[in-house]
This record gives sequence, structure tokens and C-alpha cells, in this order.
Amino acid sequence: MSQFEEILIKKRAFFATGVTKDVNFRVEQLKKLKQVIKCFEPALMQALQYDLNKSELDAYSTEIGIVYEEINYIVKHLNSWMKKKRVKTPLTHIGSQSYVYPEPYGVALIISPWNYPFQLTIAPLLGAIAAGNCAIIKPSELSPHVSQVLTEMLNTYFSSDYLAVIEGGVETSTELLNLKFDKIFFTGSVAVGKIVMQSAAKYLTPVTLELGGKSPCIVHKDAKLDLAAKRIVWGKFLNAGQTCIAPDYLLVHKEVKEELIERMKCYIQSFYGQNSQAMAQNKDLTVIVNDKHFQRLIAYLDKSHILVGGGYDEKRLWIEPTIIDQVEWQHPVLQDEIFGPILPVVEYEELAEVIKIVNEHEKPLALYFFSENKDLQNQILQGISFGGGCINDTVIHIVTPYLPFGGVGNSGIGAYHGRNSFEAFSHQKSVLHQTTRFDLPVRYPSFKYALQAIRFLMK
Repeated sequence: MSQFEEILIKKRAFFATGVTKDVNFRVEQLKKLKQVIKCFEPALMQALQYDLNKSELDAYSTEIGIVYEEINYIVKHLNSWMKKKRVKTPLTHIGSQSYVYPEPYGVALIISPWNYPFQLTIAPLLGAIAAGNCAIIKPSELSPHVSQVLTEMLNTYFSSDYLAVIEGGVETSTELLNLKFDKIFFTGSVAVGKIVMQSAAKYLTPVTLELGGKSPCIVHKDAKLDLAAKRIVWGKFLNAGQTCIAPDYLLVHKEVKEELIERMKCYIQSFYGQNSQAMAQNKDLTVIVNDKHFQRLIAYLDKSHILVGGGYDEKRLWIEPTIIDQVEWQHPVLQDEIFGPILPVVEYEELAEVIKIVNEHEKPLALYFFSENKDLQNQILQGISFGGGCINDTVIHIVTPYLPFGGVGNSGIGAYHGRNSFEAFSHQKSVLHQTTRFDLPVRYPSFKYALQAIRFLMK
């Protein structure tokens, strides 16, 4: 028996005690986790700086603060979410009552990525805890300092029978995926997501896959260009573009293209520095996670028509916020998910053309549309399938607990955040409570008029 099998068996034994099903236990664990995070906040800040050079502002606002808000929201509503829900019962079932009972799956496996290594590990864990599961967490080996802090936090302050962090590389993930879990939650690339789903299929394990893809940002000619430019620059270059829902390419109406790009250039300078030299000296700018990804990104710049930026520092793994133009659809930058601070621009004349272009690709995780015209907004919303997005903004739909966050098709399966996190780790068990005060004979074959009665009731 392997080490990981032993860990899983311990989790199953602890889950079988029923302790995790109690609402007080769940709330206690969530509150405890918040206090532990607060104690480790300085260490987390430092780890995020080591791994990705995140500033304190970025680290708190996109990693730590968002987790605090999610915990507060779940604690406030958990008791009501856990209650059985009575639903309607048809006339054919007269005398009975129907209920849906949310119940935990059991032991969950959470595999998290490196781009938001704390937030994208803890956010699904909150759902697992809230739903009453035990969990094994496998953080990314590409953000080793954050992974180390997560290990110390969870393995020290929580029972090993309940929660456990297991560090390691691809081999560790592979070995874990060979085991039978009750739920798998994976955040990462499409390619690895397919491997996770194949592994889950062996045991018919339910999965939530949070993947990515080519998320378009569309700016129509009637958009408020200055606000659009500001919000696109913020959403695209946040975390050096290493955000699964970042605008991946820009579709802009030809009449406003030049003005939009000029305004975006001004905001890049305002946010990050007046020129390449000033940006290079800004020690708070997030860097690319490793050399492999850095080399992949700068290859996109080779022979590209650069409108803004284009500078980089190989030693620091830093790339300047960059906008490129005149890109053919066959170019890798318009085929692959960029996941970096490079934004290709494609102009269009008619919105129908945009809908056709986007629909020729896999369904995106996010979509952003800038326009003041309600009819055009509805045309985009009805004409394109995507995971989630914003009208006249970028990225911020991810931070509300009232909206489910997840992909569709190639960009993912399932959703989470807020109540959806609880439901992602819960099985909705349907139960019909039948009366014993009487027993209608209509369903029994001995009843003379059974067929006529059933036809009447079920017509």
C-alpha cells in the first residue's frame, strides 16, 4: 500500500464517523481557517513575492482578501444551504412529500494551479469544507514557496485525518489521480484537464474542471472608449496576464481602433511606468512564473507588429505590457491561450463577423463586450456561448459570490463560488416520503381500472 493510499484510507475513516456532517463542525473549521490565514498572512505575502513577484496590493486583493470575503459569505449562509429543501409533488404521488437533501461526497481531491496559487487552492477548499467533505490538496510545484506555506498552514493546524496538503510534481499528481476519490476539483490547462477527466472516468468520479482558453474582448464603435481602455488594460495585464479569464485577444471596430489603442497606451504608462526603462525598474511588477513560459511568450513577439511595449528582461523573467497588431489567425498567438502580458488586436466592421469568429473557436471561459447598445449586448449574449463575463468591464465577475464561476465545453465543467462552491462538493439526494395512512390501489396490476386511471392522471 502506498503512502497516498494510507492517507486516503484515514480520510475515509474520519468521514465515516459523521463528524464533518455537523453544521457546527463545518462553521468552526471555516472560522479556524480564516484565523490561520491571518496568522500566516505575512508569510503568504512573502511567498507570493518570491514565486511571482506580486506586490502587497496584488497579493492581498487578488489572493488573500477575496478568500476572507468568501469565508464570511459561506459562514453566514451555510446553515440555510444545508437544510433539506421541500419540492413539489405531482398528483400521481398524492399523500407523499418530496425533499432534496444535500450531502457531502466524501473525500475530495483538489489540484490547484500556480497563477493564483493561494486563492485558487483555498477557494475550492472552502466549498469542500462547507459541504462536509474531507480533502487532499495538491498545490502547484511551480509556485513552491506558496505551496510550502500552504503545507505548513493546513498540515499543522488541521487534523491529518481531515485535511492534508501533498506537495510534489507531475508524478505526485499522477499517483493521486490513480486513486479512487469521491470528487475531483481541478484548476489548470485544458490539456491536463483532459488527463484528469480520463483518470476520473475509471471510477466514474464526478469532476469540476476550471480550465481556460481564448477569452475575447470586444469593443464596439459606440463604447465609452476611455473607460473601456482603462478597464481592458487593468484586466489584461493584472498578474502579468497570467489570469485564466484575462482578455486573450481584442476585437475592436475599425472606426475606433486607433483611438482605443492610443488610450490603452496612456493607461499602460499610467499604471506601470512611462516607458520600458521605467517599467523595468519597477520592482512591484509581477513576473512570468518560469523560464519555460517566458520563452514561450517572447516567441510570440518574433516578427510581430508591435504597437505598444515589446520590451522584456530575461534575467528577471519580466515582459512589458504589449499590444500587437496585423496578426493572422494562423499565428500561434491567436491559436494558443496566451497567459501572459501580450494582447493581439483584430479589427472588424460588423458585429455578425465577430460572433462568427468567436464561434469558430472553442467556447471561451470568459467574454467581455463594451457597448452602450442594449440590443447589441443581447445579440452577443444570445449569439455566443461562454463561461461567464462582463458587459463594459473585465475580470471582476469572478469576485462576486452571487455569480457561479466556471467554463463550458473546452473551458471547463461545473462552477463554484458562494453557494455554487457548496453545491460543487455536494450530492443532491432526492427522497420521497410516502404516507402509510392509505395506499392507492391504482398502481397495482390487480386494480381493474389501473390503465384507465393512469392514463387519466398522466395525460
